[in-house]
Amino acid sequence: MLGAVFGLDHHGCHTRSALRMIQTMKRSEAGLSAQFRRYFEVIRADSEELREAVFRIRYEVYCTEMGYEDPARFPDGMEHDEYDRRARHVLLRHRPSGTYAGCVRLIQDTGSEPRELFPFERFGGQSLRRNIIDPARLPRNSFGEISRLAVRGQFRRRSGEQAVPHGVASEDPVEYSAEQRRIIPHIALGLYLAAAAMGLLQGLSGVFVMMEPRLARHMRRYGIVFRQAGEIVEYHGQRGPFYISRRALFEHLRPEIRELLDAITEDLEGRHPAGSERSCNAP
Repeated sequence: MLGAVFGLDHHGCHTRSALRMIQTMKRSEAGLSAQFRRYFEVIRADSEELREAVFRIRYEVYCTEMGYEDPARFPDGMEHDEYDRRARHVLLRHRPSGTYAGCVRLIQDTGSEPRELFPFERFGGQSLRRNIIDPARLPRNSFGEISRLAVRGQFRRRSGEQAVPHGVASEDPVEYSAEQRRIIPHIALGLYLAAAAMGLLQGLSGVFVMMEPRLARHMRRYGIVFRQAGEIVEYHGQRGPFYISRRALFEHLRPEIRELLDAITEDLEGRHPAGSERSCNAP
């Protein structure tokens, strides 16, 4: 299930930036979990104040920086859509600065009638290869969709590259130590894993995502093996529906990435790592 998490959603997190982050990961995988938790904290956005923080990050990234959404639609500076009311949201906080570095959401079914479509059904439904995976044959409460991953500009760029696209200034730049600069490329991975952990904790059997094929290929290097579930379509770039099941995730996930997933799960559950049980168990 976590796999779907690792894609860029149909509105696109900045794909090239995400791929650069992923390509850098192999340089510093030793002690990845400890390094990540030293500098970042995963937080459930389960209050109005925290959800507003999520929407402001999305406005900054999707409207101001990337131009994927029209800023005029959101005069309050908070990007949101009809899927947010049935989504669980996660924030990633940079511990040294107290700044939120990014966010992601997990959309789930509400059980209402008539049934509500997921984004991948709305934007990629006609391209689905139903002989591979047919969501119409799955219980609607057994799967979800990861989307709206956003990493703020100052956490995507290295020193000297702080300029925001379109000339819109961001907050004061965050200064990083050499060790922090090594962990920065793992931010997107941490957010994907956080959304995955949310789905695992909800007992989902799998997750869909609209993503670029090349990102799916990169994820495979870390044991996150997606099945392409439909044809590639044009939507903020070349994207298609991908799927990963809970079983496939745990079958292939590399040990150091599994360790990070467990650590993030502990953050979401508010548990201390020492002596705590794992809730995200393999089937």
